This record gives sequence, C-alpha cells and structure tokens, in this order.
Amino acid sequence: MSSTELIPPEAARWAARAGLPLPDDRHVAVAVTADHIHSVVAVLRELDFGNTPPAGAFRAQEGKRDAAV
Repeated sequence: MSSTELIPPEAARWAARAGLPLPDDRHVAVAVTADHIHSVVAVLRELDFGNTPPAGAFRAQEGKRDAAV
C-alpha cells in the first residue's frame, strides 16, 4: 500500500470527525471508495483546459458564450 492510500482505520476516523460514524463492516468499502475518488480527481487536475471558459460563461438554452464574461 502506498503512503497516499487511505487505510480503513483512517477512513473510519475521518468519518467520525465529520460526524458520520461508520459500522466496522463499512471501513474497507469507504477507504476503497475514497481512494477511487482521489485517483479520479488527480487525473482531472492534470487535464489542460487551456482557454476553455468556465461553465458560467455559457447560456445552456442557446449554447452561446455570454458576452459579459
């Protein structure tokens, strides 16, 4: 296990700190899910969006960029 992976006891401790105590049988599942989310977010952080404007710059109905942004 790498040092960046969340271990089940740590997942349980973090959940408890957030006010969400976990039953013992959920520690592993929560740790695995958190690791998966972390890996997806890490990939997203590496993407180069270049000059892509933020989503708020578009009007959904027309698909056009708002001139104010």
